Amino acid sequence: MPEFAWRAAQPDGQLVEGRTEATAADAVLRQLRERGLTPLRVQDAALAPAAGDAQGFRGRTRQRALRGPVTQADLLALTTELSIMLRAGLALDNALRVLIEMSAKPSVRQLLETILEDVKGGVPFSRALAKRGDLFGDFYINLVRSGEASGQMSQVLERLVAHMERLRALRESVISATLYPAILLVVAALSLIGMLGFVVPQFEKLFTDMGDALPLPTRFVMMLGHGFQRWGLVIGLVAVLLGWLLWRWLRTPPGRSWWQNRALRLPIVGPLLYKYELTLFARSLGTLLGNGVPLLTGLHIATETVGNAGLRAALGKMAPLVKDGARMVRAMTATQVFEPLAINLIRVGEETGRIGPMMNELADVLNREVETGIKRALTLLEPILILVLGVLIAAIIVSILLGLLSINDLAG
Repeated sequence: MPEFAWRAAQPDGQLVEGRTEATAADAVLRQLRERGLTPLRVQDAALAPAAGDAQGFRGRTRQRALRGPVTQADLLALTTELSIMLRAGLALDNALRVLIEMSAKPSVRQLLETILEDVKGGVPFSRALAKRGDLFGDFYINLVRSGEASGQMSQVLERLVAHMERLRALRESVISATLYPAILLVVAALSLIGMLGFVVPQFEKLFTDMGDALPLPTRFVMMLGHGFQRWGLVIGLVAVLLGWLLWRWLRTPPGRSWWQNRALRLPIVGPLLYKYELTLFARSLGTLLGNGVPLLTGLHIATETVGNAGLRAALGKMAPLVKDGARMVRAMTATQVFEPLAINLIRVGEETGRIGPMMNELADVLNREVETGIKRALTLLEPILILVLGVLIAAIIVSILLGLLSINDLAG
C-alpha cells in the first residue's frame, strides 16, 4: 500500500506533519478531516523529504527563504491558501497563524503578522487589509468586505483567486507573445554589429587602393564598417544612455501620458492594447458585481484597474451617468469605447438582472480576441523580421561581392 506524507493544521492553528499508508490521497484527506485536522498538503512519500532532512517540509522551505518585497504572486499564493483553510472550517485568526508558520519570505511573514495583530484586536479583516491599500488595492479590499457582509468569505476568496489567475494568465500571454520578436530583434542587431564591426573591416585593406573605382554600394558599406569600427563604442554608449533616459522619462506622468496617447493608435498593437484594457475593466466589474459590490462602487473600482489614462477617463464617465439614473447601456454608449457586441451583451444582462455574468462573458470574448490578435500579429511579424534581417545581411554580402568582382575586372 502506498505511503503519503501530509501536512495539516489543528483547530488552534498549529501545524502537524506525518505519514499515512492509504490506497489514495483522497483517503488520507478523509482521515485527516475525521481527526479534526485541516489538510494543507498531501503527496507521495517518495517525493517528500525525509523526516531528518531539515525537518521535512518546513525546514526545506525555510532553507529557501526568499528576499524582497511582497509581490502579486505572493498575494495569489496567500489568497489561495487562505481560501482553502477557511473552506475547511478553520477560523480566520488560526488560518493566518498557519500562513505565518508556512511563510518562507520575511516580508510576507511580517505582513501577515501585522494583519493578525489587527484581527486579534477586533479590527475587521477588510479594514486590516486597507491599511496596506497600496499592496492589496481597492478591488481586493472591497471583495473581502463583501465576503464579510455576506458571511461567505471562503467563496469570495475562491472567486478572487480565479480572477487573479485569469488576469495573470492574460498578462503572461501578452508578455510571452513579445519574447520571440524581441529575441529576433536582438539577433538582428547582433548580426549587423558582427557584420559591420568584424567582417566588413577585413576587406578594408583589400579595397583601400581602389578608391572611387569601387561600386557605390561597396563604398557605402565600407564607410559604415569604418565608422562603426571607429565610433561603434561611442555610438553604443550614447544609444544606451538615450534608451535609459527615454525609459526614465516614460515612467514620469508626462512621459506616461505621451506614450499612452499614442500606444492605442499604433497599427496592429493599438487595437490589442485597447481590448486588453477593456478586458481588465469588464473582468473586474463582473467579479465585483458577482460578489455583491454595488454597481456604482464597482464602476469606480473597475475603472481604476485600467492603465491607459485616456481610456480610463472615458470609462470614468459611466459612474456619474448611472448615479444620475441612466441605464448601464446608455452609460456605456456615452463612453464611445465599446463595440455594439459589448453593448448588446450588457443590454441583455440589464434586462435579465445579470449584468455581472454578462460582464464576465464580455471579458471572455475580449480575452479570446486579444489572444487571437496576438497570434495573428506574430504570424505576420515573425516572417517580416526574418525577411528584413535577411535582406540587410544579403545587401552587405552583395556589396562586398561587387567590390571583389570589380577588383577582378581591373586585374583582367
